[in-house]
Amino acid sequence: MSSVSGVSSALDQYQIKQEPNKSKELGKNEFLNLLVAQLNNQNPLEPQGNGEFIAQLAQFSQVEGIEKLNTSMSSLLSGYQSSQALQASSLVGRKVIVPTDKAMVDTSESFKASLVLPTTSSNVYVNVYDKSGSVVNRINLGEQAAGNVSFIWDGKDAGGNLLPPGNYRFEAQATYNGETKGLYTLLPANVDSVTLGGSELTLNLAGLGSVPLSQVQVIGQ
Repeated sequence: MSSVSGVSSALDQYQIKQEPNKSKELGKNEFLNLLVAQLNNQNPLEPQGNGEFIAQLAQFSQVEGIEKLNTSMSSLLSGYQSSQALQASSLVGRKVIVPTDKAMVDTSESFKASLVLPTTSSNVYVNVYDKSGSVVNRINLGEQAAGNVSFIWDGKDAGGNLLPPGNYRFEAQATYNGETKGLYTLLPANVDSVTLGGSELTLNLAGLGSVPLSQVQVIGQ
């Protein structure tokens, strides 16, 4: 009996009955059973070469390794999703600092925020706009060094009248290099809810809408 006929005999003895709608790919156990059947039915006078045998073992090892990798990845993904859910539950109701020019302001208390100044300036200020787009006040900060510069708005207009709570826009500007330029502002916002899914968490902020977690600069109380 030749090696080829031995393999054919082994395959004939080990027939896999396929059910309708079932995958025709061999699993780990089917592959191992075929390999053992092939060895049992080879011609003793013409044994299968070591090179081919080692190649088949390597193929089996690869199948086994891929299965273990899939199991590990599934476990890792499950752990990541659990971590996301736990992180999300801890963020709801807390205050975060994000790069934006709008904020929901409770004018009954001081509004604290900051701006990013790229270089020293002798004239830094922040214009405050109401929801209709009208300037209601200007916060003059004077000369400031480069870096994050804090500012506070007391919730009042230029005449000293307390304004109602609501959405306000903050326009930070500074004079340097002979020009007046706009600056980035970092404003606080409350986390109303968190959306899971995708590559990262999405925070739903009061008065701002959805913001990726990666944009959050600071997480407060």
